[in-house]
Amino acid sequence: MGTDAAIEWVTERVGAPGADLGVAIRPGVGLGIAVADDVLPVGTDDPASVVAGIEAAVAPRWVWFDRPSGPDPLAAAGVRVARCWDVLTVHRLLHGRWRTSVALVWARLHDLAPDGLPTMGQLGLLDDHGDGDGDPEQPVRPDGYLRPEWVAGGWSATPERLARWAALALDAAARQRRLLGLRPLPERAHSTARSESAAELLCAELEVDGLPIDTVEAERLITEAAGPRPRDETHADELRRARDDEVLAILGPGRAVDLRNPADVKAMLRTVGLDLPDTRAWRLERHQDDHPLVAALLRWRKAERISTTYGWRWLDEHVHAGRLRGEWSSCDGAAGRMTASAGLHNLPAELRPAVAAEAGHVLVRADLGQIEPRVLAAVSGDAALIAATADDDLYQPVATRLGVTRDVAKVAVLGAMYGSTTGRSAHALRGLEQAYPTAMGVLEAAARAGAAGEDVYTIGGRRVRMWVDDRSEEIEADASLDRARSVAAARGRFARNALIQGAAAELFKVWAVTVRARAEPLGARIVLCLHDELLLHVPDRRAADAVTLVGDALDEAAFRWSPARDVRFVADVTTVRRWSEAK
Repeated sequence: MGTDAAIEWVTERVGAPGADLGVAIRPGVGLGIAVADDVLPVGTDDPASVVAGIEAAVAPRWVWFDRPSGPDPLAAAGVRVARCWDVLTVHRLLHGRWRTSVALVWARLHDLAPDGLPTMGQLGLLDDHGDGDGDPEQPVRPDGYLRPEWVAGGWSATPERLARWAALALDAAARQRRLLGLRPLPERAHSTARSESAAELLCAELEVDGLPIDTVEAERLITEAAGPRPRDETHADELRRARDDEVLAILGPGRAVDLRNPADVKAMLRTVGLDLPDTRAWRLERHQDDHPLVAALLRWRKAERISTTYGWRWLDEHVHAGRLRGEWSSCDGAAGRMTASAGLHNLPAELRPAVAAEAGHVLVRADLGQIEPRVLAAVSGDAALIAATADDDLYQPVATRLGVTRDVAKVAVLGAMYGSTTGRSAHALRGLEQAYPTAMGVLEAAARAGAAGEDVYTIGGRRVRMWVDDRSEEIEADASLDRARSVAAARGRFARNALIQGAAAELFKVWAVTVRARAEPLGARIVLCLHDELLLHVPDRRAADAVTLVGDALDEAAFRWSPARDVRFVADVTTVRRWSEAK
């Protein structure tokens, strides 16, 4: 069947835009489509073009199990679909774990024991000539489990198999919707499932598009920090020793210190009168004026990090054709923050000048301001805290209400969300409990649940799992409660923070996918999602439009996401040529 015939087939069966349409794609083989109880196998070398045609004709909600490993065929072909339902992503939302598989998702949705998943035997993917478990051309075995040879890739062997796989994805999505309907806030959970799926779609596009890199500038910065490109391993050793010698020379001759060993570094610092409990960067920075050795050690660490993690090997492995590419995920397995590999989320500030717009383009950078306390206001519905969000600087009205300085108010608010109840903010924290009792009550309830080992749920319905101490019985037997109390306290801190971090992650992703949808007509693309920050690559002539767009998209996302519509969310938006120019 050709593209036109496939589009006509779908158009006849799909009603309004946004209706579910199951799909399974394999370049070079074709695609399978499923709607209601009907399926269509399409053999074609270019399945992306069929998807593009259907998208233009009926704009369905594409339902699939998971995006493929490696370059996504739709993103690689430049096909941008508007809506999707990613079954594995929704499973993570429902169950609060990152590691999963199609086979496990199917088993859970059909109340089958996860530890009973069948494994593939000696037969190859396409050599299954009947193994006593029914028809090998059917993906589901008589016992209800998916065939392991299908899960391992056999689902994509023929267009007919692709169509059956698409039908299974459609069935899985329907079952997930029923489970989401059992959540305390089912409408919110359904909305989160849709936005989380769209965020995974954005991740596929980020992997293909990459982050623009000025390779010449990157090479200059790496050379400046870590030395020239090593000719061989011997030369690399020489450069490493030269970096070490810049620090060790301050000690004088005869001192053998391994700068990569924290114990050796602590001992070295004691010889100059600095007895520190650890050698973390923030602690060393407090003492960099006390002795030249500390300043040299901090410089060495920056150079060492670039050399070993973001140096020449990193450049060769991850930067190609002027783009830095890595793997992206819409969920980190904890509270649901986006993650990326290849240094995309950890790029040192020293290398940010290398992130530069291509000719004829600019970077539009948008950073959410004070997102966590504003999310706390929205999640809790605390009227006094909501009122504080009207200010550009939320911490100032909080400080005025508490009668403390802004810095103390900030530490107290963040401490309340992170579970820190000591230090200079302790008095202000007690003031928070009186001034914002509803907000503090929400955090305390989460902390109590976490301490008791109960899972907590974000406002969007994500399950955040609490761990259980495996030594609890042993502890009770030893009549020692210290560890049990420590574990419970840690769970409580994690729970109160995950409640807010998870909600903030949900809002951020609603914002990101809204920007994605609205930016397409401008020729603009999101090239980086970093915690609470978006970076867009935009044609010069549309820069002003993109700045307006990200602000309007935040208002739209907040309206859709926020349970308290009076909460004001803000973003700092700048237009730059290089990421390092953004303030």
